[in-house]
Amino acid sequence: MMKSSQIRDGWFTELSEKNFPGQGLSLKVEEVLYHSKSEFQDVLVFKSSTYGNVLVLDGIIQATERDEFAYQEMIAHIPLYAHKKPRNVLVIGGGDGGVLREVVKHSCVESATLVEIDEMVIKLAKKYLPRMASSFDHPKIQVKLCDGFQFLRDTALRGQRYDVIITDSSDPEGPAEAFFQKEYFELLHNALNDDGIVIAQASENVWLNIKYIQDLMCTVRSVFPRSQYCYTTVPTYTSGQLGLVVCSKSSSTDLIYPIRKPTDEEQSKLLYYNTRIHSASFVLPTWAKLTIDGEQK
Repeated sequence: MMKSSQIRDGWFTELSEKNFPGQGLSLKVEEVLYHSKSEFQDVLVFKSSTYGNVLVLDGIIQATERDEFAYQEMIAHIPLYAHKKPRNVLVIGGGDGGVLREVVKHSCVESATLVEIDEMVIKLAKKYLPRMASSFDHPKIQVKLCDGFQFLRDTALRGQRYDVIITDSSDPEGPAEAFFQKEYFELLHNALNDDGIVIAQASENVWLNIKYIQDLMCTVRSVFPRSQYCYTTVPTYTSGQLGLVVCSKSSSTDLIYPIRKPTDEEQSKLLYYNTRIHSASFVLPTWAKLTIDGEQK
C-alpha cells in the first residue's frame, strides 16, 4: 500500500492551492484502509476519528460516512422534485453510489444509468462505504464504465434523451476540467428531453472563488434558458459549503420551488432534504447574488 504525503502525525490535510489557496481541512486518521493509484487518479480511503470512513480522490475529500447525505440528497432531489415526472435519469460520475441511492427513492423513476470511468471507485465504495453503495444491485440501475464526455457524444448520435441528468464530477482540475466547459453543457442540453433538468456540482462556493462561479453561470446561461445557483452545507468540504448549478431546458420550469413534494413516507427516508430547504438553498447573501448575476464586480 502506498504512503500518502497528505497524512502526517496522524492527520490528513486536504491541500489545493488552486481551489483553496491558503487553507486546508484536516481530519484525524485512525487507520489507512486503502491507498493506490488507479488508471485515472490517486485513490485513498481512511477511517477518521469523527467522520467515519473517508474517500479521497487526487487529494480532495469526496465523501465521508458522517455527512455524505447532505450532498447526495441535495444534488439528487433538487432536480428530481423540480421535475413533474422524471422517468429516465442519467448520473455522470458518482461512482460511490450515493446519488443512485437517492434517485431510486422516487417511485416514478423507471431507469437510472450511472456513467463512471473508474471502476475502482465503485469497488471501494462497496467495501468501505456500503451505505452509499447500497443501490448498485437495484433492478432500475445500470452501470456504464466509460468516459462521461464520450457517453454524452454517443447519446446524441443515438438520439437518447433523459428527464434528469445529474453530473457528479470531481473538482475542475486535470481531466475533470472539461466537465465545466461550454461544450459539456451543450452536450447535456442536447441529451435532455424538452422539459429536462440538469444539475452539476459547481465545486466552488461564494466564499472560496466567487469569480469562478460568476464565469460558470455565464457559461451555462449561454446554453440554457433558465439556470440557477444553489448550495448545500457539507462540513468536510472546505469552508463548509458546496455549490450546485441547476439548469432547465424549458424556460417555464420553476427550479426554485419544487413541483412535487415528498410523501410522508419519502420524507422519513431523508435526512437533509425537504421542500423548505430546497427553496432556501437558492437564497444567497446580497453581495454574492449581485456578483454572480454580474451586477457587482
